[in-house]
Amino acid sequence: MQNQSFRGRTPKRDLLAKIDITPLTSARKPKLFYGYIVVAASFFAMVIIHGIVNTNGVFFNPLLDYFQTSRAAISAASSISFFVMGFAAILMGILGDRFGPRIVLSIGTAIFGLGYILLSQVTSLWQLYLVFIIIGIGFSPSDVVPLSVVVRWFVKRRGAMSGITKVGTGLGMTVIPVVASVLIARYEWRTAVVILGVLVLVTAIPLAQLLKRDPREMGLLPDGETQSNTNGTAPSEAGLSFRQAIRTRQLWLVCGFYATLLFCAQSVMIHVVPYAVDLGVSQTIAASLIAVVGGSSIIGRLVMGFSSDKIGRKRGILICFLILVTALSWLQVARELWMLYVFAAIYGFNHGGFFAQISPLIAWLFGTRSQGTLLGVVIFSGTFFGGLSPIFTGWIFDVTGSYRLAFFILLSVAIVGLILISLLKPISQEVRNEP
Repeated sequence: MQNQSFRGRTPKRDLLAKIDITPLTSARKPKLFYGYIVVAASFFAMVIIHGIVNTNGVFFNPLLDYFQTSRAAISAASSISFFVMGFAAILMGILGDRFGPRIVLSIGTAIFGLGYILLSQVTSLWQLYLVFIIIGIGFSPSDVVPLSVVVRWFVKRRGAMSGITKVGTGLGMTVIPVVASVLIARYEWRTAVVILGVLVLVTAIPLAQLLKRDPREMGLLPDGETQSNTNGTAPSEAGLSFRQAIRTRQLWLVCGFYATLLFCAQSVMIHVVPYAVDLGVSQTIAASLIAVVGGSSIIGRLVMGFSSDKIGRKRGILICFLILVTALSWLQVARELWMLYVFAAIYGFNHGGFFAQISPLIAWLFGTRSQGTLLGVVIFSGTFFGGLSPIFTGWIFDVTGSYRLAFFILLSVAIVGLILISLLKPISQEVRNEP
């Protein structure tokens, strides 16, 4: 009877024998590595969030007409937003490192979407500035959180996956500013910003739920990581702490050249549309320049993201700075629409290439231990000077009646950035081993 009681059952030792207890040392991956889901979710979130934030140039003239004020005053709204975003990016990086990406990106995205809905209700400049503060807070985790997550999921293809993620920004820049200009023409700017705000809430928040901070949360190894671990658990993250990194010359060089990059980028993205309108181009066609920048940036993100895995992070960013200097040199003489399209195409390539490489560069220099925090510090340095740039450019136009001097200054700043990145060297092993 005792033997019959086990009939049709599998003894416990046989069950255990069927269980796959392969340790993590084999780095065996499931059929669909979850890192690709992280990249896909980050990609689509950037399409929406970055596409919408890059409509500021499209809304520039409608806001200028409504408030009947100076270009510097309208530019200040975007600048204030970028100042706030820069400060908040440090906090978001710290919170993302500590609490994970889902809650941080979800809350930020909700604030961002509500900010654009509130924008439809402004009737005075102080209200405009207040709403752009809200938008800046909401936008602050949109780069630091997804990019910090992606570099933790990949090692050998860090640049490639970061490039693919940032293609979302380029696609958003290509499509959404054109959509916004159509919405403004068909309805008016207040209705357009409400539609964009709702679009954020119903798309980007669900996408944020798919992000996981680290493959180690799922008992996996980063794709391409070969470090073994004899106890069957994933290895802990390597790299410098924030306190160690902030004492290095390399961090301040990265902050310096990123500041020059954002100084140029923000002026271009805010003022190239009104510059084209001043030359006699219609508002809708002028807005297509942003779309050209976005489309070209897609190529730059892919080409430079993949290339940097082979040629190195520093060399890849050096190439982008050379292209930036070339583009801004061309802008000095661009007086016709076709010349502006050429500028947008050249500039867009470097624009995309830069942003695809900055997070992998930080991981290469400092490791991923404090990736979110360090990326937040670098983003802050860029947004601080990037926030000043549109006001400065608008003020020069108000004083001189021309963008000529402002564009020459942008070229000079880009050359400074080229010098700074040329001085960057890897961190010595001695510094990495400091307690």
